[in-house]
Amino acid sequence: MSLIGLIARTREDVPCTVEINNTFEQLGAHLRFDNGVGVEPGDEVLVHGAPVSVPYGETATFERTATITRASTLERAWTRATGDFEFMELCEFSFSEEAAL
Repeated sequence: MSLIGLIARTREDVPCTVEINNTFEQLGAHLRFDNGVGVEPGDEVLVHGAPVSVPYGETATFERTATITRASTLERAWTRATGDFEFMELCEFSFSEEAAL
């Protein structure tokens, strides 16, 4: 592997489908790449197109194009190595018998 491969980022444009749910049962947005490509730790995704607003009680689907910026080999390794530590910042542990807030 060359030095460029260790530090260079690559980009690819892919078609995608964005599904937005704004109902009582479900609130969320889901992105699916239409060509089956996946993302890995450290990758960044930018979805192109105008902002959308889905009224309450509705679900909408939009066809868009996304740019995936692939992490370099070093960035991917760093993300994998430090990801667990960042997750642990979200956790709160208590080892006492009574919880006090």
